[in-house]
Amino acid sequence: MKGSQERGRKPSQIFKKGHVVAPTVQQIQNDVLTEYAIKYWAPRSSERAPYDPEVIEKIYKEEMLGSKFSIKRMMLLEFSQYLEEYLWPHYDPQNASIYHVISIAVMVNEKVRERVQAWEFLRDRPDSFRGLFRQIMDIATDDWEKVTIKEQTVLLMFLIHCFNSLEKDIIRREIQGLVSIAIWTCLIPGRLEQEIQRNPKYKKRLNSIQKAYTKADNETQRILNKERNFLWKSMHNFLDVLNKISKSGPISADLIQYCERYLEFIIDIEAAMPTRRFFNTLLDSCGFVVNCQLSSLIQREEGRLFGQLLEMLKFYAAFEINDHTGTALSYHEITDTHYDRITALQRVAFKHFPELRDVALNNVASIDTRDSMIKHLNDLSYEKLHELTAYLNLVPRVDDTDKKYEKNYLIELLIYKYERRLSQLDAINDMPLYPTEEILWDENIVPSEYYSGTDCLALPKLNLQFLTLHDYLLRNFNLFRLESTYEIREDIEDGVSRMKPWSTEDNMTQFSGWARMAQPIVAFTIIEVIKPNIGENRPARVRADVSVNLNIRKEVKREWEGLKKHDVMFLVTIRATAGPGQKYDKMKPFKAQYGVEYVRGCEIEGMLDEQGKVIEEGGFEAKPDFKSDGRTFRVWLDTNQYQQDIANTVHGAEDVYETFNLLVRRKPKENNFKAVLDTIRNLMNTECVVPDWLHDVFLGYGNPAAANYTNMPTQINMLDFNDTFLTSDHLHDSFPDYKIQWSTEDCSKHVPPFRLTFLNLPNHGKKRKIDVEENTSCKEILVEPYVIENRGPYPSSQPKRNCIPFTPVQIEAIRSGMQPGLTLVVGPPGTGKTDVAVQIVSNLYHNFPDQRTLIVTHSNQALNQLFEKIIALDIDERHLLRLGHGEESLETEKDFSRYGRVNYILERRLQLLNEVARLQESIGIHGDVSYSCETAGHFFHYQILSRWEEYVNRIEAVKDVKAVAEQFPFTKFFDDAEQPLFTGKSFIRDLDIAEGCFRHIKKIFTELEEFRAFELLRNGVDRSNYLLIKEARIVAMTCTHAALKRHDLVKLGFKYDNVLMEEAGQILEIETFIPLMLQNPEDGQSRLKRVVLIGDHHQLPPVIKNMAFQKFSNMEQPLFTRFVKLGVPTVDLDAQGRARGSLCKLYSWRYKRLENLSHTAAWPEFQLGNPGFQFDYQVIDVGDFQGVGESEPNPHFFQNLAEAEYIVAVYMYMRLIGYPKESISILTTYNGQKHLIRDVVNMRCADNPLIGKPHKITTVDRFQGQQNNYILLSLVRTKAVGHLRDVRRLIVAMSRARLGLYVFARTSLFQNCYELSPAFNILLQRPTKLQILPKENWHNFSRKLDEKSEDEFVIIDDMPQMTHYVYQLYSAQTNIEYPNETATSYSSDNGNDDVTNTDKPTQSDAETKMEVDVKK
Repeated sequence: MKGSQERGRKPSQIFKKGHVVAPTVQQIQNDVLTEYAIKYWAPRSSERAPYDPEVIEKIYKEEMLGSKFSIKRMMLLEFSQYLEEYLWPHYDPQNASIYHVISIAVMVNEKVRERVQAWEFLRDRPDSFRGLFRQIMDIATDDWEKVTIKEQTVLLMFLIHCFNSLEKDIIRREIQGLVSIAIWTCLIPGRLEQEIQRNPKYKKRLNSIQKAYTKADNETQRILNKERNFLWKSMHNFLDVLNKISKSGPISADLIQYCERYLEFIIDIEAAMPTRRFFNTLLDSCGFVVNCQLSSLIQREEGRLFGQLLEMLKFYAAFEINDHTGTALSYHEITDTHYDRITALQRVAFKHFPELRDVALNNVASIDTRDSMIKHLNDLSYEKLHELTAYLNLVPRVDDTDKKYEKNYLIELLIYKYERRLSQLDAINDMPLYPTEEILWDENIVPSEYYSGTDCLALPKLNLQFLTLHDYLLRNFNLFRLESTYEIREDIEDGVSRMKPWSTEDNMTQFSGWARMAQPIVAFTIIEVIKPNIGENRPARVRADVSVNLNIRKEVKREWEGLKKHDVMFLVTIRATAGPGQKYDKMKPFKAQYGVEYVRGCEIEGMLDEQGKVIEEGGFEAKPDFKSDGRTFRVWLDTNQYQQDIANTVHGAEDVYETFNLLVRRKPKENNFKAVLDTIRNLMNTECVVPDWLHDVFLGYGNPAAANYTNMPTQINMLDFNDTFLTSDHLHDSFPDYKIQWSTEDCSKHVPPFRLTFLNLPNHGKKRKIDVEENTSCKEILVEPYVIENRGPYPSSQPKRNCIPFTPVQIEAIRSGMQPGLTLVVGPPGTGKTDVAVQIVSNLYHNFPDQRTLIVTHSNQALNQLFEKIIALDIDERHLLRLGHGEESLETEKDFSRYGRVNYILERRLQLLNEVARLQESIGIHGDVSYSCETAGHFFHYQILSRWEEYVNRIEAVKDVKAVAEQFPFTKFFDDAEQPLFTGKSFIRDLDIAEGCFRHIKKIFTELEEFRAFELLRNGVDRSNYLLIKEARIVAMTCTHAALKRHDLVKLGFKYDNVLMEEAGQILEIETFIPLMLQNPEDGQSRLKRVVLIGDHHQLPPVIKNMAFQKFSNMEQPLFTRFVKLGVPTVDLDAQGRARGSLCKLYSWRYKRLENLSHTAAWPEFQLGNPGFQFDYQVIDVGDFQGVGESEPNPHFFQNLAEAEYIVAVYMYMRLIGYPKESISILTTYNGQKHLIRDVVNMRCADNPLIGKPHKITTVDRFQGQQNNYILLSLVRTKAVGHLRDVRRLIVAMSRARLGLYVFARTSLFQNCYELSPAFNILLQRPTKLQILPKENWHNFSRKLDEKSEDEFVIIDDMPQMTHYVYQLYSAQTNIEYPNETATSYSSDNGNDDVTNTDKPTQSDAETKMEVDVKK
């Protein structure tokens, strides 16, 4: 049968099926659905026909159901805005047909599949959703027989999406009734009574529910019955379908897909606490898991995915959590629960079933295994077995039901209930970290690149809520492991295919190819297997030697010899089946074609020298010379995997470790997965403490605002804002809703810095609501100006000051970041996120000198930008530390890495000791007091301090201004300061100068005291570790470095109090969590006081390479975005200073409020127009060139030659009229176009000193977080919108330019896209033909933006005209005669690379050469 073959999940079929091709513009225009759209609902139609319900029925029957819900047809309907413009506006809950209801469900499903906003349509008529949801419930249960199994799957997917969208209030209200305690009315009476005895608090609730039900009218009772019975009926309908599947014979693919989707539906309910709380009991009561276990489907080949999903369901059904309190169960609690359950069974057996006397009298350990239970239960008759299960409330009593249960079912039910289960943590600890051949090529677990979103997968999902921290870590562990597996599979396939394995006549495998990343194994030997640790069954360590022959190019040889400790490699067994020269079909399964038998991972300990010793890394000895090309690596094997493999050999399996013949390595930057997985697993095994104030919010429960500083009991009343405010007026403007009180009435003293005391803060104890309202209505601030202490007479002693006039919202973000709790700052483009982050760090540094702050970002570039701004503030650089790679790109001569800081401290120590020697000389003391920090300390206490105290006493006694200078004991020391040192005019002023001088001296000795440990620690590693855990107060690193080094940091005793994350919207969920856990708890409590996340969820999320993990598992969702969706309060920055106000309109619609700072209208660069252009932004319509628009040489490698040539021509035009090349960046939405544009620029501009290369040519995704004055943007696509439908990518693209944005696109395609319409509606208000003013020049330009040019503008019709115009301009400027050239021709025939258009003027040789190179 076609269905069974399709469900076989062969990679070749997945490849063909998964790569869904979107309908082209031509197909859309010629399609019958387009005719319907134009006639009935298209937004740009001039006249619409009246609503006709028969149109919906016809489209449903012919185009939806008739095409079996073809993705192509559904994409076309969804893109035409069928849901927003026709289905939903005309939906009437009272009269809507079944076709109308299912059509809406189909469109919602399609939107979710395409990852666009699925529920936006509900904003227009939210009240109608209740009617829609109830109709879908009716069809899915009561009207079950009226629809096909395919349609039931559609409705089921709609319900799945609803259950995964509980953050939407309108959806949550409908879901709550389906999973409330009222569903327990479906339980058998005995089970209900049993649950109430366990949880007496529910008795009252159930009684009140029953009373309300009795008093309700008939219609309300009908609705309540429908809600409480829905899931019970639905599960029984599913089990009826499942039980009809036979063990053999033909089977429908639609039926299997329905069964898989139903398990996904149940897993999603079980995996969230609000839906699981009462449903888990209902699931257990109907024996759902056991019924699925005994089904015929699970025994069939087509049921493999069903079986994997069932394992996930069993895991969540028995999850180690208290369903009613939501608290995680400890190992002892789980054990106690198991023993209580077994002893209860023993009591029942002893009292009522003498046949089970052995069960009643044996110890628990002897009867709680599967084999033991089968042995005892098989001896019971069916009647006794039914009586036992009924007595235990697992099935109804014989008198209460006519249903006949199979004996096997009853036995399995008892085993499922009472069998001892392996601890979930033990299962994780026994799991190998490296993927094997079984996982690598399993499409159900690691799907191919072309996952379309239509199939169900056996993968966990990252939703908004998690059951426990263990559940959170486990889901992330599995997804990170599988995402890494996908990348490993690609690397292994690439290495193996390049090696070209073939089989000899005696069935030996030889390699006729060559690969940079793979080498044939000469020898492999296990050299050490250490016996297991106490309580474990796996070896403590397994080491092996693997030898290869590196008779290869020198640079590749150096790469192999440069492999470092802890790098990961893969041992592969290839048993080739084909002869030499055999061609392989990429469309067929890789594993079978190439004969990949086994894959095992290993971790390098080191390379061996010729004496067999491991060569130490970073040692003082030079690397030894080798006489031959043979190299041997000593590696650690995965002990769990080794244990499993050896156990299999006992049962007759082959010894894997005698078969390896290929060694594959990976790029170091992509090879850190094992360290991250180790970190996650270690977190699961340690007392992983999230701060109490963050725990519930982190898991997604309780009050989302509970961790906000306004609700924290530890809120601080008085804060020192240091240099945050520039003036007193700035302070007044920053708190428009507050009444400002000054501690002094002298206005001359109202100068910063200020300490602010917030008065009338609410009390977080139990308080009447009216009191809270009274407090919030009278908000007051007491402002206390203060003077910073004099730090010394030198200019370098003066504190650095902030010069940024922060807006009121930025001030609120800074205030929130200084307070204890969770702070989320949403920063639209150009709103000063980094400046806010830096000020928060600075204020924390000055307010809490005993606390340490950890700064984390996604990229080294962002971390460097942040660090460069921190260096510029009033923060002592000895307290700054930058961990990880990337510090070398800091734009400063100072080295802030660990060893750089150690060197700085050692150098600084010598400088300070020289100062001590100079001070000693200035006061005439003999002896070597500047020998060490210790001797300097004695000198300070016995000589300096005594002189100062004596001086202070004398001055206080006489209070004479002349005496201040005359008796100052350190005048000679400060001879190098600006003279005169004292003014001689004011006693108070001169005394302040003297105190400042002493503070300067005291600071010298204070620093030396801190550096004293570096004299005692002689080792560079010890010194750097001491610096990290004792000296540094601001530590910065990337999230990747935190994940890789957590074990080392915790082992060192690293401590911190505050975490600030920039780019939080671009960091994976788990990579955000790990930096919060880089320290061990103190007394069972986390010392973490503040978490500040700064990002923008409206811009692009983290990059996930595999579409399945992105679409199905939602792995791209960062913690920042999850918090926003949960409703955690955010501070939304609302004023941008990056771009012109006109450019800001292109993306400001996406934010709650986004205005322009005053300088975007005041600064000259914003007031002037763009030289040579009629407009400051414009979308330029680019047609086909020689009949070709977009092309796709390789899958997803999109190019558009017309746009590439056009964009380069405009760049050349800008350069010719004087634009600096550094101010221009070229962006595109696809990698293929990026490479094409680079090729064109290299041929036309790179070697030309008059033009040169632009600042950057890259993709929109890569340019996130960066900006430039002028952006030329190519959207590439001409057949389908593609991934620009993700509004977040559009926002990034529109917001990179400061002064000018020129978009090159096929406007007819993008203007009809619903998601892009807000931006394109603005763009299309201007002409779509490029309008230039060639007489203007960048160097002497004065035209205002709103002024009309006196020169006549030139309209450019198409790319060839622009290319021709640029060459004419170039010729005129250089006085060189050029032929009348056009753009490069690009033939759509792949076999004819250098065809030119003979109808056009002849090309130059350079252009012809460029054409060939570009095509290649």
